[in-house]
Amino acid sequence: MANLDLSNRRVLVTGGAGFLGRSVVNALRTRSAEQIMVPRRADFDLTRAEDVERLFEHFKPQVVLHLAAEVGGILANKRNPGRYFYANMAMALHLIEQARIAGVEKFVQVGTICAYPKFTPVPFREAELWNGFPEETNAPYGIAKRAALTMLEAYRDQYGLRSSYLLPVNLYGPWDNFDLETSHVIPALIRKFIAARDDGGSPVTCWGTGTATREFLFVDDCAEGVVRAAERIDSPEPINLGTGSEISIRDLATLIAEVVGFRGEIRWDTSRPDGQPRRCLDVSRARGQLEWSAKVPLRAGLERTVAWFEQQSQRVAQ
Repeated sequence: MANLDLSNRRVLVTGGAGFLGRSVVNALRTRSAEQIMVPRRADFDLTRAEDVERLFEHFKPQVVLHLAAEVGGILANKRNPGRYFYANMAMALHLIEQARIAGVEKFVQVGTICAYPKFTPVPFREAELWNGFPEETNAPYGIAKRAALTMLEAYRDQYGLRSSYLLPVNLYGPWDNFDLETSHVIPALIRKFIAARDDGGSPVTCWGTGTATREFLFVDDCAEGVVRAAERIDSPEPINLGTGSEISIRDLATLIAEVVGFRGEIRWDTSRPDGQPRRCLDVSRARGQLEWSAKVPLRAGLERTVAWFEQQSQRVAQ
């Protein structure tokens, strides 16, 4: 299939008002896409089959980019394993089925790095996805997202549904979730360090030992990968989206402290879990099939994220 021209397609972006979704909508607009539908939960609960059916009847999408998810950091995953499995499984189930019924031209499913087995050899290669169980604290979420891949493969084989399945590494950037109860590591650390800085340099306590490694992708880079998948990929062969480089949580904390100007003590609560020991992706498939690679270096992305968060905080305070 030739590259899909998104400028004249009706594009449904679930989660389009969220963190990644905002960047994806902006990337679509750079392609001159004008018919973009961003459903709101108040109007369409995507975990309910009847609401998804009503959404498709209302908008009649030709392309579906499924970004919506219920997700959080380690603490949120420990508190909501049942809800995270149900919500993410239900959304994918109903959306993919309605896409089949409606005969959409392309369905892009954004998966999660949490779907990989806990002890996946580094760098993570897409062929390793099924070679073990995910890390326990986020397994329900990861398994739900992994199941969506199987559904897309089955729907391709039986119904000819064209689709793409992406595995983004940990995202960060403006509009991220900075709630300390549900946020991931970068926004949580940014908020903690800024609060401690403004409090005169009081110590900051971080979870775990700091030895676990993670890879981080700036949200705008991920958005470009999502849109390229819609344009170029017709089969749900998993594709990693990342930078291909990792950093320890201890070094990340030090870097964020430098960026925000925190010079106090960093402590480590080793009674708290580290999560998966290492995460770093092989991104050669994305380079080859999408002609895509990450552009924003980690420090530059952190500086942009911190600047955005401080601007938002100032607006709230006024």
